[in-house]
Amino acid sequence: MSEWVVLAHVVSAFWLIAGFAGRDITLSRARRATEVRDVATIADVAGRFDRLLVIPGSMAVLLLGLTAVWVEHLDITASGNRWALAALLLYLSIMPFVPLVFVPKGKVFDAALSDALERGEVTPELTSSLHDPLTAVARTYEWIAIAIVVVLMVVKPF
Repeated sequence: MSEWVVLAHVVSAFWLIAGFAGRDITLSRARRATEVRDVATIADVAGRFDRLLVIPGSMAVLLLGLTAVWVEHLDITASGNRWALAALLLYLSIMPFVPLVFVPKGKVFDAALSDALERGEVTPELTSSLHDPLTAVARTYEWIAIAIVVVLMVVKPF
């Protein structure tokens, strides 16, 4: 039974990473678009990656990871298993970005996109929102944290 839970956990991690990749690839294309309708269409696709892959995938990774710890009777504070605690804490460190960065910056983007669509052009506000440095830092942190979590899961260094 435990190997099936671990497999489901790994599959959910692929699901989440596919969402990150799809979202970030589409948003990079939106940043280069010169027509506001193209930005809107591409941003819609990025939003679908978030809604269909990133959000449910992030919840599935966490729940299945905790379930795997439980079914394997893994003491994550014991010597030799602390990699699991480190991975969990690192994974959880991503979560505050949702209410502190992604939701508020998403609202700013939505308003800028709506205004740009009304004007029929890519506005400076929309461009600024697409290139927001805080969002870029948060997205980079997501990738780095997830990469380290994957390494911890595979290597189990401590």
